[in-house]
Amino acid sequence: MLKRIKSEKLFLKAKSYFPGGVNSPVRAFKSVGGVPLFIEKGRGAHIWDADGNKFIDYCGSWGPLITGHAHPAIVKSITGTAAKGSSFGAPTRLENELASLILKNNRYIDRIRFVSSGTEAVMSAIRLARGYTGRTKIIKFEGCYHGHSDGLLVKGGSGLVTLGISSSAGIPEAVAKETLVLPLNDKAALKQAFQKYKKDIACAIIEPVPANNGLLLQSRDFLEYLHDLCASYGAMLIFDEVISGFRIGFTGAAGYYNLQPDIITYGKIIGGGLPVGAYGARAEVMKHIAPDGDVYQAGTLSGNPVAMAAGIAQLTECLKPGFYENLEKKAKRLTDGIIPLLGNAGTVFRIGSIFWIAFTGRKKISSSSEIDPNSMLKFKLLHAALLERGVYLGPSGYEVGFVSSAHTNKDIDNSVRAFKGALEAIKI
Repeated sequence: MLKRIKSEKLFLKAKSYFPGGVNSPVRAFKSVGGVPLFIEKGRGAHIWDADGNKFIDYCGSWGPLITGHAHPAIVKSITGTAAKGSSFGAPTRLENELASLILKNNRYIDRIRFVSSGTEAVMSAIRLARGYTGRTKIIKFEGCYHGHSDGLLVKGGSGLVTLGISSSAGIPEAVAKETLVLPLNDKAALKQAFQKYKKDIACAIIEPVPANNGLLLQSRDFLEYLHDLCASYGAMLIFDEVISGFRIGFTGAAGYYNLQPDIITYGKIIGGGLPVGAYGARAEVMKHIAPDGDVYQAGTLSGNPVAMAAGIAQLTECLKPGFYENLEKKAKRLTDGIIPLLGNAGTVFRIGSIFWIAFTGRKKISSSSEIDPNSMLKFKLLHAALLERGVYLGPSGYEVGFVSSAHTNKDIDNSVRAFKGALEAIKI
């Protein structure tokens, strides 16, 4: 049995400090059972917990660590910058450097604004869309997650096209009703929403690669239809690329599908493992942001020099020739190894270096309603069996996994063997 003595003690103490003993809900291991592992260190593709257990890590801090843990160039950049001062609340050269690195290699945005989280980036992008259009309502899609701001913690009502209702306590009904929640991959519902609220819709926001509630891959045809409807009705299209940005390619899903949204939000990878977010658009749109325009947004730690330094180091690695091609080969090696082991019980969905294990048979899944909740019981068993064999996945069957450039073929082959042993042990 996996030794968790120190993690158990730490978790017991943590529960006297934090709600549920954690600072973000999914970390509590409620979906998979047992005590959450307290991580002590990470290096390359591996992490070690407080009890000294070693794991091949496919969580990667939920996506930011595309080059693995403690990459030497990133560590050097962080420590060198921190030694000069960790925060100034004033402009620094490093903000310019990271912005230049992104904008010179991403034709989908002209200007960018750094913030401190993906949630903040999305919240700011929505405000920009409302300020630009002078409208109030937004469209989001079931199965897409855009952070925990009030207008986006909303679920659909009982009808096909209805005003949203809160999915969390503490959100006023008036706020929730400004959000329309639609099913993914449903052109009819989308068209109906625009026809019904055509003069009120400021924007539609979507994860072009929905990766927060399973990996619900959409067709380019649907994304293009959404793009064209937004353009026809004068609404803005926001691509939430906090996960997919710089992950499935340097230009993210916009580049992968060759679609130009009006605003793009980023996070995770651009901070090299440190807290960061960003949103960008064409210059004509971004000029509406203060101090140039009347859409206000500010942040004491926005453009933090240490986070900028980490981002510069990581994105420099991502721009090296063959980086994404090699990353995809590794991810394909992993998923090609796992899929036969699942038999008819499930499959693995993948795009680039993002993958999702689904115990839902072999059918294609493109909306959250197609996920069988009972399949999460199988993932719970698999998660525990993999921990015993030295493989760490995110502690929820709805979460995706990530392959990093630090994973070696040996790591991947060892992981496939661990999956084989785990699946045999739980008899799925």
